[in-house]
Amino acid sequence: MDTAKKIDLIKYNTTEIVTEQELKELLETKDSPNIYTGYEPSGPVHLGHAVTVMKLKDLESAGFHIKILLADVHALLNKKGTEEEISENCVLWEKAMRALGLKNPEIVLGSEFQYDKEYIQDLHRLALRVTINRGLRSMQEIARDIENATVSQMIYPLMQVLDIKYLDLDAAQGGMEQRKIHMLAREVFPSELKLKPPVCIHTPLISSLMGPGSKMSSSIPESMISVIDSKEDIQRKLKKAYCPAKIVEDNPVLQIAKLIIFPNIKSLTVERPEKFGGDISFNNYEELEKTFVEGNLHPLDLKKVIATELAKIFEPVKKVFE
Repeated sequence: MDTAKKIDLIKYNTTEIVTEQELKELLETKDSPNIYTGYEPSGPVHLGHAVTVMKLKDLESAGFHIKILLADVHALLNKKGTEEEISENCVLWEKAMRALGLKNPEIVLGSEFQYDKEYIQDLHRLALRVTINRGLRSMQEIARDIENATVSQMIYPLMQVLDIKYLDLDAAQGGMEQRKIHMLAREVFPSELKLKPPVCIHTPLISSLMGPGSKMSSSIPESMISVIDSKEDIQRKLKKAYCPAKIVEDNPVLQIAKLIIFPNIKSLTVERPEKFGGDISFNNYEELEKTFVEGNLHPLDLKKVIATELAKIFEPVKKVFE
């Protein structure tokens, strides 16, 4: 695969690359660049995690060496559970990442290196340089209660910056909620760490199943789908999901189709009675969206087939958490 094709693959279902020119230079100068995504192992894998894993699969195909950070220390600092709960989740998450289709990821626990003396010294150096306001700003999309942020949550973004250094990474990948922390990394890498800033690749966020005005959250079960949901739960949640006819904007059902379903299948067939137009097949997401916008695919028919395909994709991961 030449560089242009690699970049096209990486850009597919990607919101932004900071910067594309730096990505091009990286691919041209390094055979197997290192990239990572970090996850707080604080509960079951859900839709949002699946989107980033789909992109990691693309990056793996483009020649990147994939590192996955199971951020156990971050999860503790961000008040996502006890040490025992987080440790148990790490075991499940390692299996889940492989079950989602990554071929050969290198999986690292944060606690394996984040307590080392050199890491702590670098953390102190960054703490001297980064203002409280800058740190809080970078955490706005991640912390549960930013208005009452604890000191531990101020340390969190600085550690995430240092993880990029200590994992020897050329690039970082994550959802758009990670953007502010990644931009902090690009800011301090040359000025404070005397290192080349990482290329940052950001994927879209799936909207809440409940529609505009609500946020997808694991604390609101009806707003999201996790791998521990049964096939019946997935069908029920998607049947109730926000999916107005002919509307693409903020439509979580179409987003699931685009970001999770089509990267895993070659074609999608919607089964319908003849009186409603009969079966219809789509070879790519663009065909599906066009048909939906034109009013030739009913939201309920779309929801049914997406529920079926999503349950198939999540089934091997679901077994890990059972």
